[in-house]
Order: sequence, then structure tokens, then C-alpha cells
Amino acid sequence: MLVKSKLKYIQSLGQKKFRKEEGLFIAEGPKLVKELLEDDGVNVKEIYALKEWIDENKKQLISRDIIEISSFELEKISLLTTPNKVLALVQQFDENSPIITKGKITIVLDDVQDPGNMGTIIRIADWFGINQLICSHGCADVYNSKVIQSTMGSIARVKVVYTDIGEWLFGQKDISIYAAALKGKDIADMEKINEGILIIGNESKGIRPEVFALANEKITIRKKGKAESLNAAVACGIILSHII
Repeated sequence: MLVKSKLKYIQSLGQKKFRKEEGLFIAEGPKLVKELLEDDGVNVKEIYALKEWIDENKKQLISRDIIEISSFELEKISLLTTPNKVLALVQQFDENSPIITKGKITIVLDDVQDPGNMGTIIRIADWFGINQLICSHGCADVYNSKVIQSTMGSIARVKVVYTDIGEWLFGQKDISIYAAALKGKDIADMEKINEGILIIGNESKGIRPEVFALANEKITIRKKGKAESLNAAVACGIILSHII
């Protein structure tokens, strides 16, 4: 059973300010929580779950701080429209380790503000073996519940760092920087790469001019139909499938 103070505490983590102060984020649902529990690099601090979920996962829950709650209590603390059996409080990840761009692909997001897009791009990066994502300060909060849910567990394997990307990109010497654009070199004509930085821009405005100017090469997905543009996450996936 949840005491009132704990209920309010969990609810407060729905807000960025309190998540940052506590260094925690919320993860929900059997699949996502199971993935995080199985990853040695993830610190799951507390678990709140229905009895049926606890009974189904007893072997994984040895030495875990778990509290059995009712469906009504889960509805009170859940950030989902339809709560799903279990909610976990997880420690946020360390962003302070150095960013190494040599010998690998790095994705840079310029003001990608939709949480679903952000989470999906993290998941796409994980699919292609990319383990770091550099975000402008105008991007969605990586610990937003919608971002976390959209990553489907990939948040544990992709490092996300927020910085002044213009300044950061300016300091990246001797490495190719590719900007996804409506006009540029067709990705179908590109050679495969194993090193480089790929910039993906805002959903409606694209890449800011001052950031765009820092790219060595502008690349595009060949258009055959009449759609004005592609969803940022979709574009990211298509580009990566061609260039790596």
C-alpha cells in the first residue's frame, strides 16, 4: 500500500524539475521494466507493481525493493493513459563521461522537440549500434515519460548528452559532419561510412542555419512522391540504413 507522501513523491517525478532534483525517472510496463532490470548498467531503485506481475517475475526480483500496490494505486501514480502492471523508479544515467567521435557514428539532434520522435531516434540509434546522442538544449527532455516509453529500453544503451551543439560541432576537427536536408547529396549514392556525425533537425523548421553551416556535407533522401517532408525519426532511420 502507498502512503500519501510516497504517492505525491512519485507523481512529482512527472515534472522535469523534480526528476532533475532527485536524479530519477519513471519507467512503466512489463517489457520496459524487464529490460531495465536485466541490464547491469541500470540502477532500478524502487518497483511498484500489481501482485500478478510480482508473481510472474519472482526470480528477477530477488533483493529488489518492490512494493505491491493495487490497480487503483497504480492509476494514481502512472503517467500512462492505460497503466500497465508495473512502474519503476530508475536512477538517471551519468552524462559526464567523455564523448569520443573518432571511429564511430554520432547522432546530433537540433531542437527535436517531440518526445515520441526523441525516444524513437534513441531506439533507432541502438538498432544500428550507435551509442551516443548529442542534443541541443532545445530538444525534448530525455527523461520525459513519453521519451522513455518510446525507447523501449534502448535508453539504457545510448548515452544522451545536452550541450550547445553549435559550439560542440565547431570543435569537432578532422571528422565528417553530415546534415540531413531537403536538398543535398542523395544518400543512395553515398559510400558506407564507419565514422561521422549526423545532424537531424527540428520537426518543422529543420536544422538551424548556424548549425547547418557547420556541416561538411548536406545529404538527402530522394523524394518520389509529393509529401513535403519526412518525420525526423523516420528520416534518421532511412539515412542510417543507407550510410552504415
